[in-house]
Amino acid sequence: MAKGKQDEAWEFFGELLKDRREAAGLSQSELGARVFVSGGYIGLFEQGIRKPQLDVAKRIDEVLQTGGIFERTWRKLINKSPYASYFHAVAELEAVATRICEFAPTVMPGLLQTAAYARAVTLAANPFVTEEYVEEKVTSRIDRARILSDATRPEYWVILHENAVDTPVGGRAVMAEQLDHIARLIRDRWVLVTVIPRSAGAHAHMTGTLKLMEFADQPPTAYTETEFSGTLLDDPAVVKQAQRTYDLLRVATLSPEASLALIESAAEDYRRCARTT
Repeated sequence: MAKGKQDEAWEFFGELLKDRREAAGLSQSELGARVFVSGGYIGLFEQGIRKPQLDVAKRIDEVLQTGGIFERTWRKLINKSPYASYFHAVAELEAVATRICEFAPTVMPGLLQTAAYARAVTLAANPFVTEEYVEEKVTSRIDRARILSDATRPEYWVILHENAVDTPVGGRAVMAEQLDHIARLIRDRWVLVTVIPRSAGAHAHMTGTLKLMEFADQPPTAYTETEFSGTLLDDPAVVKQAQRTYDLLRVATLSPEASLALIESAAEDYRRCARTT
């Protein structure tokens, strides 16, 4: 995938970090120990592969005595991002993940959304924004999904709750298109989707979304989100607990074949209703 200006800016951040670290006579491991991350993470920051959290950028400034340059640069780059500040690092990690597992209880995951569906979701949450704002959000969401068509696309697992299938976001025609899109991705083997039916009742994770990501050269992460904030987790014990929760969600789903049949049947129902209204 071609690098954008945002990627190049974070590479500059990493180059600056490396220059200041070496000027201070510190190894990656030594700097990592002082800012409470691993030396490997410092290496990923310097390569522009992973982006530090704000508190880490502040600690780097303190240790290297840079007068706040890393905090200021971080804020400038985050402000230019089309994503919410708490989601920026997640979007960057998606692009380098080898495996992504998601649970979506009420809304289709961003990586699976069509433009019309993403537009309806954006407008529902932001009824007074400009058209420019809406287009920026929709475009950024569609751009994120390009990782699924890339030659190095991740292995992508999705668990939907039936509520996400049955909620007519954007109207019946939009939902028919959305579900057709997911069905095509399943049949093309770009994603494996299973559905938790409402009849399953209580399930393992009833408080929001869950995303697990694995990588070739760094530890796995978990991400949870509510309406106004998100939390990226990389503590090994917490990630292991999140992985166990995802395993419990899997056993509550319909089979892949039954899930695809449910999705395609729902798409046809939406399409039929759209034609008669």
